[in-house]
Amino acid sequence: MICGIDEAGRGPVLGPLVVCGVAIESDQELRSIGVKDSKKLSASRRVVMEPQIRKVAKVEVVEVSAEEIDALRESMTMNELEARVFATIIERLQPEMAYIDAADADEAAFGRMVQSQLRCSARMYSRHKADELFPVVSAASVVAKVARDSRVREIEAEIGQPIGSGYTSDPKTISFLRNWIGKNGSFPPHTRRSWATSQNLMMLNGLRKLDTFEG
Repeated sequence: MICGIDEAGRGPVLGPLVVCGVAIESDQELRSIGVKDSKKLSASRRVVMEPQIRKVAKVEVVEVSAEEIDALRESMTMNELEARVFATIIERLQPEMAYIDAADADEAAFGRMVQSQLRCSARMYSRHKADELFPVVSAASVVAKVARDSRVREIEAEIGQPIGSGYTSDPKTISFLRNWIGKNGSFPPHTRRSWATSQNLMMLNGLRKLDTFEG
């Protein structure tokens, strides 16, 4: 059995990191479905494809909340955090071969990082852009992206106002954070407080209040 592992949500300032593993005997059925890197598929196509992947393959998904990310980053890097979750999923799926999308600039180093946490004997193939190269990783990227998008919409419903995608490049997300911090003087739920973006927005809010006070 082979498995592929990928994540969605490593970089956002809002919402969870979602890591998915997909295991299957042969990737032929995944090729027939037409899986590809989730970033190259429309949101509607991913939603249609996700249950098709689950029908033919074994799927494991792990969600790491913003609060958990902040706590874990006190003792490890994001690469180490991802490696730990990747290893957890490999242990659950027990493949002979695992294809993983390398999070580190050094592909081999990330593979060794994951391998060092494994108790099973799976072989490892760690590559950049693995989601473009291997259908089993493409499938994992699709499931992870659908799961994260769904979670972000749940968070939006919980908060009761638009929050955007959660990514730092999204003007809607930054506007939401800026307005929330300005009104409440604190971060909204599901914010990665350890992110530089969060810290900068809080600092700028403090400076604006100081300017108002001095004025």
